[in-house]
Amino acid sequence: MPDPTTLARATEILRDVFGYPAFRGLQAEVVQAVVEGNDALVLMPTGGGKSLCYQIPSLLRPGVGVVISPLIALMQDQVAALRQAGVRAAFLNSTLDAAETRAVEQALAAGELDLVYFAPERLALPRTLDLLGRTPLALFAIDEAHCVSQWGHDFRPEYLQLSVLHERFPDVPRIALTATADPQTRTEIIDRLALGDARVFVSSFDRPNIRYTIVDKADPRSQLLRFIRDEHAGESGIVYCLSRRKVDETAAWLVAQGVDALPYHAGMDAATRAEHQTRFQRDEGIVMVATIAFGMGIDKPDVRFVAHLDLPKSIEGYYQETGRAGRDGLPADAWMTYGLADVVQQRRLIDLSEANAEFKRVATAKLDALLGLCETAGCRRVRLLSYFGETSEPCGNCDTCLEPPETWDATEAARKALSAIYRTGQRFGAVHLIDVLRGKPGERIARWGHDQLGVFGVGADVDEPVWRSVFRQLAALDLVHVDHEAHGALKLTEASRAVLKGEQRVELRRVRAATGTRRSRRVAPSSLPPADMALMDRLRAWRLDLARSQAVPPYVIFHDKTLAEIARVRPRDLNALGDIGGVGTKKLERYGDELLALLASA
Repeated sequence: MPDPTTLARATEILRDVFGYPAFRGLQAEVVQAVVEGNDALVLMPTGGGKSLCYQIPSLLRPGVGVVISPLIALMQDQVAALRQAGVRAAFLNSTLDAAETRAVEQALAAGELDLVYFAPERLALPRTLDLLGRTPLALFAIDEAHCVSQWGHDFRPEYLQLSVLHERFPDVPRIALTATADPQTRTEIIDRLALGDARVFVSSFDRPNIRYTIVDKADPRSQLLRFIRDEHAGESGIVYCLSRRKVDETAAWLVAQGVDALPYHAGMDAATRAEHQTRFQRDEGIVMVATIAFGMGIDKPDVRFVAHLDLPKSIEGYYQETGRAGRDGLPADAWMTYGLADVVQQRRLIDLSEANAEFKRVATAKLDALLGLCETAGCRRVRLLSYFGETSEPCGNCDTCLEPPETWDATEAARKALSAIYRTGQRFGAVHLIDVLRGKPGERIARWGHDQLGVFGVGADVDEPVWRSVFRQLAALDLVHVDHEAHGALKLTEASRAVLKGEQRVELRRVRAATGTRRSRRVAPSSLPPADMALMDRLRAWRLDLARSQAVPPYVIFHDKTLAEIARVRPRDLNALGDIGGVGTKKLERYGDELLALLASA
């Protein structure tokens, strides 16, 4: 249990500096452990308050807190937010010129900073280590610690150098934090960062405000547009695509349909990427279409949806990427289209990679776990959380809970599909095989003599979308293998033998028609009545003007959640305003009178 004295001091900082009345979940225990000088590994979901676990100990312990962060945008946002709260914070990265760098280093050496953020590349420089060696240090915080793992989804080789911290500064506590790590990745983090004696804190991975939806891929762009228009018109979101070309084409198409969309990928020049990221963070209602080069460490709390037009590589990647939605705790969506081509593509990437056999084995196992999530007829959240070793009950807030899918005895259909693969010589992909099964005449069918086979037309009573679903699920169940050297031909696996011999029953999810996505839904993220929503709009406009004048993202001034509470409560004096979550002492001093005047005129 946390020490009462330490907890009281920590809670005072939490309230006065950050504006929150109480710690959540494991935050208090983590803060206690680090303040007492212990190392810690913290696994906490995005939006769970990881940053406070090192920011508050940095303010409680003597010396400066050193934070290792993987992305420039993340450290800039966090430093801006800390300064808004009255914390003496700075960063050292490549965006600073020589004079600015020297000023930060001098402030650091003089003890004039509470927190300083570094990229891992800069921290490993002898010059930086020498500077830190002359500076009293409160702690080291290694954010996005999964980057150290070669089995993880965001491997950064620079993170491997961070073991030097333990060797060079053995008495300075280290706290490693991540939102995503399966048991194998956790073990590697502990090993590579020499955290063998660290206390491990694992919070629930559940993000109950996120609704998970995975739809059968039919016309993915149109499905995406319908989803955005029906559920998130004018709201911020991220759309992930696997290739740079698809990012550019999708962003341009969305713009043509009236959506305020921007592309982002590593093939763009640095200035354009930076401009697009800044617009996404500082403007409202931008949809960012991106590869996974975008997103890690994005601190924007009001991302209302994350959509995938292509299948990620693993559940860790999916969880990390979808976790960028709804960081403010308000309702958000994780939406994905998924089809057989996704399975083929991801397995092809694994098979053709130059990685060793063990890496391919692990990558295949991770992909299979993700396919299990996509194909489950049960609660998606239960399946997702079980991957991280967490048991749960059906959530009532995913597509399979809200509209439970039907399952059907697909044994006969599976046998027909497997027979078609065998009878055609295991040389063709799903499109050709479906034409054979449905008895669809054509030059290619006739050229190969497949219209003379016994399987020609045996599946004419089954619609094409259903056959696509059958082949996709057979591939996900490893009853069918995709041969990339034979241009994506489907081949039988050893496991298919029992099905063909009638020894194994096959039950599949029934395909749903690709209709609109609209469901019973919130009227606004804050669920405010119209009068309060009008005030909320005025507050957001006031916040946007302030943010532009200060060249910071709006959310570093106040989160939407804080503005919604102000609109609901309508405080009449500074004391009442100070009781609102997210309004700390410095922000009350800085913005209190202005806010009260705005409220009085509403």
